[in-house]
Amino acid sequence: MFRRQPIHEGPPLATEKEIAGFLAEVERRAFKHALYAVRDEHLALDLVQESMMRLADKYAAKPAEELPLLFHRILQNTIRDHYRRQKVRNLWSTMLSSLSSSDDEDDDPLERINVDDGVSGPAEVAERAQVVALIDEAVKKLPRRQQEAFLLRYWEELDVAETAQVMGCSEGSVKTHCSRANHSIAAFLRKRGIEP
Repeated sequence: MFRRQPIHEGPPLATEKEIAGFLAEVERRAFKHALYAVRDEHLALDLVQESMMRLADKYAAKPAEELPLLFHRILQNTIRDHYRRQKVRNLWSTMLSSLSSSDDEDDDPLERINVDDGVSGPAEVAERAQVVALIDEAVKKLPRRQQEAFLLRYWEELDVAETAQVMGCSEGSVKTHCSRANHSIAAFLRKRGIEP
């Protein structure tokens, strides 16, 4: 007896090569995004790797152009799941054991950013490096949802609708989060003598 294969209509499905190429392209930005969210280099690497494995495992039969939105949605959900598990773990450990409390917060340094693209001299390179470091510092201080919206819109260059889809909120919420993030970052820079 012959089994009929379902006929795929629409854009062609992503090949293994396209999936691997997409993951290689997004890896560094995804790590930085996760690092901002969890502030732990090893945990950020784990979350990115878990997200990449989920994409490759569960969504390999999707068109290549859907991969960016799917991946960012998976990454955001993986980060949220981490915080949910951590919250439950903290609740139970507080309830069951008041004898030991562990503060194990490592603030690992951020990955180096290439700041010499298109800059002519050493003074400009140094100035740009200082501004990038200040922006990194400002982004770290943002509330989580503002940080998420800011990174998806301006780092990943998703439009408002795509960002709303990844974040699971309305487009208006994305605009509000981005606006607040921009104002906070601009105020942070102004306090340090930089006019954005």
